[in-house]
Amino acid sequence: MKTIVIGVIGADVHAVGNRIIEYVLTNEGYNVVNIGVLSTQEDFINAAIETNAQMIMVSSLYGHGELDCVGLREKCVEAGIGEILLYVGGNIVVGKQDFETVEKRFKDMGFNRVFPPGVTIDQVLPTIKADLETR
Repeated sequence: MKTIVIGVIGADVHAVGNRIIEYVLTNEGYNVVNIGVLSTQEDFINAAIETNAQMIMVSSLYGHGELDCVGLREKCVEAGIGEILLYVGGNIVVGKQDFETVEKRFKDMGFNRVFPPGVTIDQVLPTIKADLETR
């Protein structure tokens, strides 16, 4: 069974979407480790190490996800999980910005997949399945 660590990064307390993601992924047969809201990069990494996770899925709705995510890939590398899949989605930047530009910034930070506001977990499931098949 594939393990996915999910949570809401930074000073964000938006819990409803996080619980929906947990519910859907669990029903799809994944082992979901939900670290909840107000989570640090280290919280995600520690949970991934402890559970031998194949993916970290970061959510952010309050607009400061970009600041909260800087350096996450590097910290994963330092922790010995540099190849883990990194997903991010939600309202991850302040204001209305061109998504292609936002996606490039996050991919340059080492994220494998970047999802814009309004994308549902159901829409992401085929991508998750395809990415995890290679793990």
